[in-house]
Amino acid sequence: QVQLVESGGGLVQVGGSLRLSCAASESTFSINAMGWHRQDPRKHRELVAAITSGGSTNYADSVKGRFTISRDNAKNTVYLQMNTLKPEDTGVYYCSIGGWPEPEDYWGQGTQVTVSS
Repeated sequence: QVQLVESGGGLVQVGGSLRLSCAASESTFSINAMGWHRQDPRKHRELVAAITSGGSTNYADSVKGRFTISRDNAKNTVYLQMNTLKPEDTGVYYCSIGGWPEPEDYWGQGTQVTVSS
């Protein structure tokens, strides 16, 4: 069973940036889709961004133009570059892999992102 380990979360001020990374324990070359979900303080979880093995992407409307998802199959890693962060971006960010357009088969343990105003 593939394991996913996230890193890069933390505390940032409004308007700041963070880059999240998610390393998989095995090759991601054949994995259909990888993504990032966010769980807010009210425990609501939503898909933030996803990317296919071919590079197609899908974003939540709330992050379009601010977040960028990318993957490096040589490093078995998916990234989420988050710019112009807002307080509503606060939450636990989970890496996931699975089908398209919402990969939900395997999950990481999550990394906390807090945006302070």
